[in-house]
Amino acid sequence: MSSNSRLTVAVHVLTWMALVEPGRDGGAITSDELANSVNTNPVVVRRILGQLREAGLVAAQRGQGAGWRLARAPGAIDLAAVRAAVESDPLFSLHAATPNQACPVGRGIQPVLRQTYSRAESAVRDELAGISIADVLRETMG
Repeated sequence: MSSNSRLTVAVHVLTWMALVEPGRDGGAITSDELANSVNTNPVVVRRILGQLREAGLVAAQRGQGAGWRLARAPGAIDLAAVRAAVESDPLFSLHAATPNQACPVGRGIQPVLRQTYSRAESAVRDELAGISIADVLRETMG
């Protein structure tokens, strides 16, 4: 069971775009440049950029100066929207196998965990919704 880093890579990419885009004077940012900042393969970055584009957070620019741009101001992109764009799995999930229904814990644990996990996911979503890419950039740059 491993954790995935799509949200982290997406936030990194968007934050870097927010930093360098204003000085680009019309030129977009390439996935190679973004991958260099993240220190990962450009294919990973392109896959995430595609998801961010579908969510309306970035836009692709074709032709001269081709690459990627933010589709919204950094202050208008919150981390909950970023997570929704790149993560389809819930934060927590129940075990794939149905617990032993003859066991008192196995019989009653799933409804309890569903409620607990739902409340925890709501709290995480609320926290992420209160943080924008502009906030991340400001704190990153110190």
